[in-house]
Amino acid sequence: MKPRPPVPLNALRAFEAAARCRSFQDAAAQLFVTPAAVSHQVKRLEAYLGTKLFHRGHRAIELTGEGATLAASLGELFGLLDLALDRVAAPAAADLRVSTMESFAAKWLAPRLHRFHQAHPELKLRIETGNEHADFVRDGIDVAIRYGVGAYPGLSAERLMPAPAFPVCAPALLKDAARPLQRAQDLRRHTLLHDESAAGRAGVPDWRAWLQAAGAGRIDAGRGPLFASIYLAQEAAAAGHGVALGVAPLVAEDLQRGRLVRPFALSLDNAYAFWIVRRPGADAHPAIDAFCRWLRAEATAMDAGAGA
Repeated sequence: MKPRPPVPLNALRAFEAAARCRSFQDAAAQLFVTPAAVSHQVKRLEAYLGTKLFHRGHRAIELTGEGATLAASLGELFGLLDLALDRVAAPAAADLRVSTMESFAAKWLAPRLHRFHQAHPELKLRIETGNEHADFVRDGIDVAIRYGVGAYPGLSAERLMPAPAFPVCAPALLKDAARPLQRAQDLRRHTLLHDESAAGRAGVPDWRAWLQAAGAGRIDAGRGPLFASIYLAQEAAAAGHGVALGVAPLVAEDLQRGRLVRPFALSLDNAYAFWIVRRPGADAHPAIDAFCRWLRAEATAMDAGAGA
């Protein structure tokens, strides 16, 4: 078999930038070269491959079928290359980038992080919040913690802990003699606090499901304000503005500190859970592995404390 000539890496870089930007000029600005240099490198790559990668118009370029296929692979490959170079260049100082939802970061992760830092003072964590699926390659995410059913195509998902739901409120509401909160029917005198995470998601408990399970189905389950996150709904409950459906891992710290209380024992199972999400097929990375082990240990300890 005739050996293939060396791959023109600079030409691949130029093509990937042009394909992503759909513009030689914008790609040139990112690469700090001229548009003519980008065009030259793309032509060099086309000659190397023996196929056309762009349809060139008067003021625009469009990928050919072959170009689109190559571009889809190159974006991930260059992302992986950048990550590998970063880790080799400064393995001790590199941040471990963790992506999770704001509620989990504030109510579960942050109160426990001091224990991780005590156990691993050499590691630095960068916590990024958001509900979107993490792009492990382009965003440089090492670990994501997500709230869902565990369906993350193309990624490895490990169930971290369940997320049963139950009512929570401020302790002061239990002391209001004018509006007792001893039976589920008493909720008709109190404001119900809702969050969007339960809206229209099969198997995720909402007030309608909890009230029916408690035998209080005649109460209007839709009344009360709707919050954009579990975190905001639970903070409103802690401030005494009503009763929220708390998700167990996210209220554990506030229950322990007495900011929140459980007026009723009834808890509903949740189709959603918390998951550790990683990129499959990646080489073992000591920092990532250490963080995931710590997450599992903290989840186990919380579960043991709840059952005690």
